[in-house]
Amino acid sequence: MQEPMYIKIHNQIKRDIENKKYVVGQRIPAERQLAVKFNVSRMTLRQAIKTLEDEGILERRLGSGTYVASQKVQEKMSGVMSFTDITRSNGQVPSSNLISYRITKPSLSEKEKLNIQADDDVLRMERVRSADGIPICYEVAAIPYNLVKDFSKEEISTSLYDTLKKKGGYEIGNVTENIGASIANENDARLLSVRKGEALVTRRQVTELSDGRPFEYVRAFYVAERFEFTFAK
Repeated sequence: MQEPMYIKIHNQIKRDIENKKYVVGQRIPAERQLAVKFNVSRMTLRQAIKTLEDEGILERRLGSGTYVASQKVQEKMSGVMSFTDITRSNGQVPSSNLISYRITKPSLSEKEKLNIQADDDVLRMERVRSADGIPICYEVAAIPYNLVKDFSKEEISTSLYDTLKKKGGYEIGNVTENIGASIANENDARLLSVRKGEALVTRRQVTELSDGRPFEYVRAFYVAERFEFTFAK
């Protein structure tokens, strides 16, 4: 299965950063220049840049351009609860709206976070998660396809953790989460029913099984005024 062009561009720019072609704090070339370099449309190029921003690799500075992001403070959180569990514990009804669902090859970041090979398949799905019908977050999740190939689309997209526990016999292990902030672009605003430019809380999460195998890499965007993270010691 051929990789989407925006993933190829994402991977190349990430390699360039790893190889010090672009260093922390450096402004990368303008979108117009990169679109010409990769011989793609501005829309395709923006999709690649947006994915790198979502992963915390690039950061956009208003009126200035896009830069290689500095290392952010990271905090490891103990205890794993799915969005479904969190919502129910608050006395609300969880729901998911599946935006896309496909089996494809991993991006470099997905390969690294999930500890898989470049020729392995991943299931990549985009969902809007809601509580009592109100959109709370938009998320992109990547899962090693071999782990979930025997489950139905509905089982995976509705409640992955419950499916893994009850039907797969797996135990959920540790989670590492990186929390940041961003503002809603046009796509975020449309999916989350907010205004463009509204504050979002970003979360990048890698969740492991009890044997230490990473099984899920999620990039999620929460409406700041509708959700809060609580850190308990």
